Amino acid sequence: MLRRTLLASAAATAMLGGIAAADGHEPVKVGFVYVGPVGDGGWTYEHNQGRLAVEEAFGDAVETVFVENVPEGPDAERVMTQMALEGADLIFTTSFGYMDPTINVAAQFPDVMFEHATGYKQADNVSVYSARFYEGRAVQGHIAGQITESNVIGYIASFPIPEVIRGINSAYLHALEVNPDVEFKIIWAYTWFDPAKEAEAASVLIEQGADVILQHTDSTAPQAAAQAANEAGATVYTFGQASDMAEFGPMPRVSSIIDDWGPYYVARTQAVMDGTWESVSTWDGIGAGMVGIGEISDAIPAEVKASAEAMVAELASGEYHAFTGPINKQDGTPWLAEGETAADFGDDGLAGMAFYVEGLTAEIPQ
Repeated sequence: MLRRTLLASAAATAMLGGIAAADGHEPVKVGFVYVGPVGDGGWTYEHNQGRLAVEEAFGDAVETVFVENVPEGPDAERVMTQMALEGADLIFTTSFGYMDPTINVAAQFPDVMFEHATGYKQADNVSVYSARFYEGRAVQGHIAGQITESNVIGYIASFPIPEVIRGINSAYLHALEVNPDVEFKIIWAYTWFDPAKEAEAASVLIEQGADVILQHTDSTAPQAAAQAANEAGATVYTFGQASDMAEFGPMPRVSSIIDDWGPYYVARTQAVMDGTWESVSTWDGIGAGMVGIGEISDAIPAEVKASAEAMVAELASGEYHAFTGPINKQDGTPWLAEGETAADFGDDGLAGMAFYVEGLTAEIPQ
């Protein structure tokens, strides 16, 4: 409903903007910097869907441009600078490693508005935004802990940053809650998008006994590796990451975390058009619609599906928080007492999470 309302409102405004553009006024130029290809089927694909939502909402009142496959680091700074020099009014930089380049370029172009995804550094012309992916991880862990037969769940992680660590912790806690014998095996790929590395990681985890594969990387390669294992006689389940990846269902895909950036991108573009844009920090989840849960397939038992759907509803309403005590840190020291939630202490603890919870046996790499 939120998405439809935002798009309808923006489209009505855009009709006026479209007339103005036809009368010779310059359209608002909106740029997007992507860490992967728009066809990755996951993270970058969904950001690009958000860009297309902006085009749909505003018509010729906007011009959108994008550059894909931009490495995190100096090259990102070059791309952002070029976008600003070419007249971009608003630039979305869509990966954590773009944080410092975004801040650096924004300082050189104070009249250009910047929006950085998943970071924490703001400026007068730099907003930050992210989604509470850990809510989706809670649902995945809840399902995974009940469907694993080997009690081994594999997790393909990208980089050891708080966003990824939060997801591992959330998935593990909710798997452990329904299955006290569950074990997580984690492989760090040190990439957001590398199908070969992701497929290799999935294959290694399957060889190590994992019959459920979770991922915080962007391609569909882990699903393909699981499918190959299934065709060879195994039973391995996977979940879509960032996008629905429904073409891999119902086996081995169970469900998915879907990142819906469209409403946010439309609203922030509208703010630039209206002259009301200001630097904000946005962190929304299932309730606000920024995190979606893809259809839970019938590949799992009906009672597991029903309990997962109930958890989604409780997370969306705020009745349940994914990090609810008692929870200890990996070294056994208390983090949250019985009944406490991470929300009771603001978001700072979650935003900077740099520890595993008790029960995980791996170490966080430096």
